[in-house]
Amino acid sequence: MKTYTIKRAPGELHLVHPQHFAVDYKKELNAAQYEAATSVNGPHLIIAGAGTGKTRTIVYRVSYLVELGVKPEHILLLTFTRKASQEMLRRAAIVLDHRCERVSGGTFHSFANSLLRKYGALLGFDRSFSILDQGDAADVINLLRTRMKLDTKQRRFPRKETLNDLFSRSVNTVTPVKDLLAADYPHYLELEEEIRSVHVAYQEYKRAHNLMDYDDLLVYLMKLLMEHEAVRSELSQRYTYIMVDEYQDTNKIQAAIVKLLAFKHQNVMVVGDDAQSIYSFRGATIRNILDFPEAFPGCKIITLEENFRSTQAILNVANEILHRAID
Repeated sequence: MKTYTIKRAPGELHLVHPQHFAVDYKKELNAAQYEAATSVNGPHLIIAGAGTGKTRTIVYRVSYLVELGVKPEHILLLTFTRKASQEMLRRAAIVLDHRCERVSGGTFHSFANSLLRKYGALLGFDRSFSILDQGDAADVINLLRTRMKLDTKQRRFPRKETLNDLFSRSVNTVTPVKDLLAADYPHYLELEEEIRSVHVAYQEYKRAHNLMDYDDLLVYLMKLLMEHEAVRSELSQRYTYIMVDEYQDTNKIQAAIVKLLAFKHQNVMVVGDDAQSIYSFRGATIRNILDFPEAFPGCKIITLEENFRSTQAILNVANEILHRAID
């Protein structure tokens, strides 16, 4: 007699009823935190100022998803430091159990690095490509401008660090070098053609020597996801629940990566403070938070407002400053 079994699609939940959960989430969290931690499907924007228990909320949401039946490997937690992701997953494991440590966590750059090691051949890279840190990148730029005889005492040409910063900002803000020169380095505008020639030479040098800098990791991951539908589909099926911490510090490329990864399910939760951003020099834009509801229609917005760090007097002053800044 033939028997039949039901096969679940990748990432499909084998639901566990909350009454059987090991953690009492309502008891451990305040109302807003609980709503955020137990929201599952669809896009969510969590507005969380400093001291409102943002990290605690993320930790408990990781635990909740795992208890609900989501395989840890299908959860992706993107943060801005490796230490932050490790600490969150360690705390989630303490809240629940060791399964939480199997959640895929890390920085955008480390995540991009791991994927490009696997799929980089599709973009013409050998999987053994090397990564240039900021110092290495500046040294390569210096080598190239010297070869091109642009580093002379007779000409006031930008220093290697200035050029590296200019090229990096151009990539991260998706802004032409010419526009950045006009806005921030008008005294170098007459050298625009030579500066752009160094930029082109830098890109060609990296390609020829199987190199990437930190900006390239993001650029090529976005390119991989945009141009290779099979890979995009595979990754979107693998990471069925995506969480991003400090979303106010993401740039346009990182926001595009998140959207591409979530195209099959839209299960994205981003957490950030719309009144704070510290990485503007890396192209971070508050527009990513403000435009999130438009990028993910039907998104649910939850605000964490109860502050656990400051006195009411300090909060009153901070709120007044924010109101005047907005006005």
